[in-house]
Amino acid sequence: MQSKFWQLTERYQILSFYGWWQFGVCLFAFLGLMAIWYHIGRKQKDFGQVWLALSILCWSLSGMVIVLFYQGKIEPIDELKLTGWLSILSLLNSLFILLALPWFKHIPNYIEPIIKSRFWALIVGLPFLFSLLPTLSKLITGQQSGLISELDVYYSVLTLLVLGVVLWESFVKRRLPLLAYLSILCILITFAAQLYKLSDNDVNQILFSAIFKTSLIMIFFALALSWVKDLTEKISSSSTAIHLKAFRIKKDEKSFVNKLSLQGIAGSKENIVDLSNKNYDLMTRFIIERMNGDGWLEIKPKSDSRSGKTFDINDHNEIKRLLASILDGIYGKNLWSKIEHEIPLKSLLFEMSSQRERKIRLLIPKENLEIG
Repeated sequence: MQSKFWQLTERYQILSFYGWWQFGVCLFAFLGLMAIWYHIGRKQKDFGQVWLALSILCWSLSGMVIVLFYQGKIEPIDELKLTGWLSILSLLNSLFILLALPWFKHIPNYIEPIIKSRFWALIVGLPFLFSLLPTLSKLITGQQSGLISELDVYYSVLTLLVLGVVLWESFVKRRLPLLAYLSILCILITFAAQLYKLSDNDVNQILFSAIFKTSLIMIFFALALSWVKDLTEKISSSSTAIHLKAFRIKKDEKSFVNKLSLQGIAGSKENIVDLSNKNYDLMTRFIIERMNGDGWLEIKPKSDSRSGKTFDINDHNEIKRLLASILDGIYGKNLWSKIEHEIPLKSLLFEMSSQRERKIRLLIPKENLEIG
């Protein structure tokens, strides 16, 4: 009898310690994410970090609930009420994570229409209510149901699947592949922790819970910092601050490699990109005309069928291919978007004739241009 008493006391002490740890660490993480949002995200009117921070706050509150139930207790506690409150906070944690997803900038095309739709809150809210109401009923009636106790686990697994896909896409598109792999590893650990909720092994539950919560918090901070990195690399400059230099490097006796040096496009560093022969010829044509003349090049109209008339540019697609080649060199192939990168870059590098003459020229000052 005495041995069982000490086992119970020791178990409560371990769980109380874990509750204090979870409360303190998650509260600190919540304040850290909110601080990043306050200084940066608030100005961008991006509330994704707020939802992620609130999800971590739910973990902190879960830790305090554990402390309140186990602190200083030596007799058996009401496990039904404890699991009920923890299930409610777990459901809120999953809901806040799901509500954060529409604010992510990089979402796979096959699920973006769903996550970005105006019905997303309804899509994730109805399963939340379906899981919450039976849990509340359990607290009020005091009757346990096997299915009810597993509802928060099912909802968490759904959240993990969607979150894993979006985290992978976010890190890959930001050219952070190692973080992408770490995020998937974190999701797998979290999934294992959710499965252990269905068991009665307190030690393994605490171990996996401590590991996955710490890992997921670090992933959320890495995500926040990658978002800051994305902002610093975003094309936001002025045409007068951009310097271009087109040059060739001898590859062998018969061939050259075409290069274009750009400064002032994305951050302060110099970006050197490779260009195909056609793109290099077009860029040097722009530079030479800008340095030696008025800079205007004429684009061939789509309806023009005259055989004797020559134009500087055969169609608008030549400009698009040149811009795509530059963006591939700066950000990586297919790791840029039309709205955030292609359109701003085009407005910085080129200007169209105000008289609608199908003429285009470089907007960069001639003293910032060079051919080497």
